[in-house]
Amino acid sequence: MSNREVEFYIVDMFIAYDKIKRYSKKFINAQDFLHSELEWDAVIRELEIIGEATNQLLKANMLNKDYRIIVDFRNQITHGYFGVDENIVWEVVNNYLDEFRLELLNMIKSNSIDIQESIKFAKIDNNYSEKTTILLNNLYDEVKK
Repeated sequence: MSNREVEFYIVDMFIAYDKIKRYSKKFINAQDFLHSELEWDAVIRELEIIGEATNQLLKANMLNKDYRIIVDFRNQITHGYFGVDENIVWEVVNNYLDEFRLELLNMIKSNSIDIQESIKFAKIDNNYSEKTTILLNNLYDEVKK
């Protein structure tokens, strides 16, 4: 396992989720999304981040082993190159990410995980991005509820 604390991976996942939602929101179907190179590539990268962070959480026994499917998906999009199915990516982005985000929030709350320090460092790392800073401020408020 990495020496990095799992709280940082958790915050990375929320940032990646937010970016994916922002980058993909203007598209109405998988084909249009695929043909927009910039957004497609950016979303694939953020999905890779979620997959790697999920792997770290699984190693730390913080997620149910059923979430191994996210790591497998990450491996497919990372190593599948031109074999990545845009319809599957579209389905993941539009039908599964929201549920996973809720699962992460539940994990944080049920395990009393303090991500305040991780959010603080993420704000410093992402100070150039107003949207990410807003996300991080809202995330802190959301997990405190």
